[in-house]
Amino acid sequence: MCLNEMNLLNNICTTLSEPQARMYSPLTLAFLGDAVYSLMVRDMLTKQANKPTGKLHKESIKLVNAAFQAEMIRELLPHLTEDETAVFKRGRNAHSAHSPKNQSEADYRYATGFEALCGYLYLCGQTDRLKELFSISTLKTFTESNT
Repeated sequence: MCLNEMNLLNNICTTLSEPQARMYSPLTLAFLGDAVYSLMVRDMLTKQANKPTGKLHKESIKLVNAAFQAEMIRELLPHLTEDETAVFKRGRNAHSAHSPKNQSEADYRYATGFEALCGYLYLCGQTDRLKELFSISTLKTFTESNT
C-alpha cells in the first residue's frame, strides 16, 4: 500500500472539529448525510425484524425520500441548536444542478438541509446527537405509523 492510500485509509471515520466540518460545502455534507441517514434507517428496519430484502427496501424508500425528510426536519427545527440550524440553512439554501423528479422544490431543499445536518453531525463525531434527532423524528413517526 502506498503512502497516499495509507493516508486515505487513516482518515476514514475520523472525527473532525466543528470548524473543519463547516469548511465543507453544504452539498458535500448532504452527500455524506444522505448515506448516514439511509444507513440509520436500514439499521432500524433490519433490527426490527428479519424480513425479505424486497420488503425492507420498500419500507426504506418510504423513509428515505425528500418529502419524508422535509417533514422530519420541520419537526426537528425547534430542537436544533443555533449551529445545527445554521448548517441546515446552508444546505437548504445551496444551489444544486439536480432538479427533483417526484418531489416539490421546497421539499427537496429542506431534505438537502436535513442531509447536510446529518453529514455535519457525523463528521463531527456527534453520533449521540444524530441518534437523538433520529429518535424524535424518524423513529417516532415510524413507530406511530406501525402501531
